Amino acid sequence: MINNFAWNDRYRVFDSENLLTPALLLYPEIISSNIQRTIDLLDGNADRWRAHIKTAKLSYTLRMLLERGIRHFKCATTLELLRACETGAADVLVAYPMMGANATRVLAIAQRFPQVRVSVLAESTDQVRQWSGTAVGIFLDINPGMNRTGMDATRKGDVVRLIRAIHESKLDFRGLHYYDGQYGHTDEPERTSLAHSGYDRLLDLVGEIERSGFQVREIVTSGTPTFPCSLTYGGFRNSRFVHRLSPGTVVYCDATSMAQLPAKYGYAPAAVVLTRVVSQPAEGIVTCDAGHKSVSADAGVPTCVLMGHPELTPASPSEEHLPMQVRSGTAPGLGERLYLVPRHVCPTVNNFDCALLVRNGQIDSVEEVSARGHEMPLLQGEGMLHGKIVTEALQKR
Repeated sequence: MINNFAWNDRYRVFDSENLLTPALLLYPEIISSNIQRTIDLLDGNADRWRAHIKTAKLSYTLRMLLERGIRHFKCATTLELLRACETGAADVLVAYPMMGANATRVLAIAQRFPQVRVSVLAESTDQVRQWSGTAVGIFLDINPGMNRTGMDATRKGDVVRLIRAIHESKLDFRGLHYYDGQYGHTDEPERTSLAHSGYDRLLDLVGEIERSGFQVREIVTSGTPTFPCSLTYGGFRNSRFVHRLSPGTVVYCDATSMAQLPAKYGYAPAAVVLTRVVSQPAEGIVTCDAGHKSVSADAGVPTCVLMGHPELTPASPSEEHLPMQVRSGTAPGLGERLYLVPRHVCPTVNNFDCALLVRNGQIDSVEEVSARGHEMPLLQGEGMLHGKIVTEALQKR
């Protein structure tokens, strides 16, 4: 992991005395550059990117992606699906197993936006049946060995039988979804070697599907950790199917992705948390106001990297406090502003209601983190319990 980011003055907010901290800062010029670099790595073809919007979270950022020609997206929640459809996405894959009321809600959104091609994941006949009689597309979720969701790629007969069930249900089988995120903590060149072995197994599965008389129209692979691995895999070139890659973190980048992605790609952190030193509780320790309620701790400790302060090492956070060890030199004083690059930006963005857009050191605008969290958990509509309660609750928001 990167231990320090050298200070770059383009991140500075000059008039920050009136800003409450912690605050999420986004830098549109850097976001734009990161988007363009991703498209360039895809040979200039924006159609090859199925961007995962769990990172972007803002309608503002979705519009930036759309302006660059990205029309295919992935999401994980019904709120993300709703925001993508509202913003103008043409094709959205709900890359999360939806069951029960969640599936009902996905279908309601799909029916509200008939111009959007909405697809879902399936790994069992039970999941397929709940979409019968709808226009929702189906991708089979293939387990790459991460053991989080999906079907075993080596059980080819099971996969073929499920595809047959999709066709018998008169549903649209669109392809395969394969997220090999388990290699994010594996160093190169082993990461690429392991990823490519997985892609070999995936293409063996495609061959069996085709020999059984079915067509695989699209394969979706690779979040940010294996994005470079997928780019160098020859089997995805000139294939009979459309291969789309689905990195999301690259839009903002974080300390982890900056360590995973080759420096020659030219990415930079576009999301930073502004915090202040609030205490000097002991010799060699300072504390700032960026606990795990602001900077996500799911990637472990340290939760972030400080810009321009190699002498500071973040320790274990509590809800609102982030203590830091001062290894050398002079500790920052009370009230001093610090700029933190999260180790995992996706849930960090999700911690904030709004983001401050910074241009040339000034706050240019305040944007809602419009896909933050989840929708109201009670469905509305005829026959739905507590519909009146939901309506009243929404009116109070």
